[in-house]
Amino acid sequence: MVHFERHTLSNGLRVIIHRDPSTPIAVLNVLYNAGSRVESPHQTGLAHLFEHLMFSQSLHVDDFDEAIQHAGGDCNAFTNTDITNFYDMVPVENLETAFWLESDRMMGLKFSQEELDIQKKVVIEEFKETSLDQPYSNLWHLMADLVYKEHPYRWPTIGLIPDHIAQVSLPEVKDFFHRWYRPNNAIICVAGDVDPQKVLARIEAWFGQIPAGPRIELPPFQEPLQTHRREIIRKDTVPLPALYMGFRCPGRLEPGYYAADLITDILANGPSSRLYRRLVMDQELFSHIDCYQTGTLDPGVIMIEAKPAPGLGLEEAEGIIWKELEDLASSTIPDRELEKIKNKNEAAIAFSEVAIVHKAMNLAHCEWLGEPDLINQEIDHYRAVSVQHVRDTATELFQKQRANVVFYQT
Repeated sequence: MVHFERHTLSNGLRVIIHRDPSTPIAVLNVLYNAGSRVESPHQTGLAHLFEHLMFSQSLHVDDFDEAIQHAGGDCNAFTNTDITNFYDMVPVENLETAFWLESDRMMGLKFSQEELDIQKKVVIEEFKETSLDQPYSNLWHLMADLVYKEHPYRWPTIGLIPDHIAQVSLPEVKDFFHRWYRPNNAIICVAGDVDPQKVLARIEAWFGQIPAGPRIELPPFQEPLQTHRREIIRKDTVPLPALYMGFRCPGRLEPGYYAADLITDILANGPSSRLYRRLVMDQELFSHIDCYQTGTLDPGVIMIEAKPAPGLGLEEAEGIIWKELEDLASSTIPDRELEKIKNKNEAAIAFSEVAIVHKAMNLAHCEWLGEPDLINQEIDHYRAVSVQHVRDTATELFQKQRANVVFYQT
């Protein structure tokens, strides 16, 4: 059981505090409700750009990394379709330094054209490296465009094209910051061997006077039901032919989420999983196969990626995978197989709570979802999934008219 306290400051900043006396390290996690879904389709990649810009100069801090390192700590960040997340790990006695640093950049950045140009170049190079120059690296640009036609998930977090970052102006960057990186659009979690009352007082002192931004209510994004197969054949410089199959799946808070997650484990989590054992080990039809889901707030994507063995064509390979998906939906899953997957999942959840940084991130994420106690309920949700629930979910997910397929040909 993870115990925590919840508070909300007068400026709208939500606060989660978890005391863990087992570690000398404290973590300050700051989550902003500002993933790539808040962007315009004509100006993408800004949330990811800000992941970089937030380490630039702020009102009273010249170098964020250097300051955190002088306090004996470390920091990092990530951006996805839904959120941008920053975390600082410091000795508990130096937690005040982390408060100072995070509050200073929430209060305001020292925007300059010079710094913006520097970070633009960094992000554009990252775009080229991760989405253009590597084999299969443009996959999500292709797949997202197949799966989504209206939802902002239809562009990757890195952005649609490098020009969107290259052309963004300093005033546009300032507007984006003042809209999205405000206390009423943020969640702070502090975890470590701390006194919750003292920590709350220090958070109030450092963050309480930061003005709230405009009230933000994102519209409900709806994606029309897919009624026919969508396919792309891509001739590219890749080492091996490959196929990727994407199926829209339940969002993070939807009833079918946990069954869908267990399905990905049944299919391709480890050497005893169905696709790996049957198609890679036993029949040697594939050199690689995997299955996972994106886990996004709104309906996400279950992905199956596969590289056929030499001599097996892509269309034939897809047919073999379809037989496995149909078998999952139509045949009885042994109780032992599902129980084994649940046990592995429970162990993974328990292990994720060992590291204090993961616990801080998970608490902030559950608060962002609007269900803070979800951190203590996840295992029960997985345990409640029955064999019939798995079959029904597989039947709903894996329909040929709802398939999105990318073929890479050499």
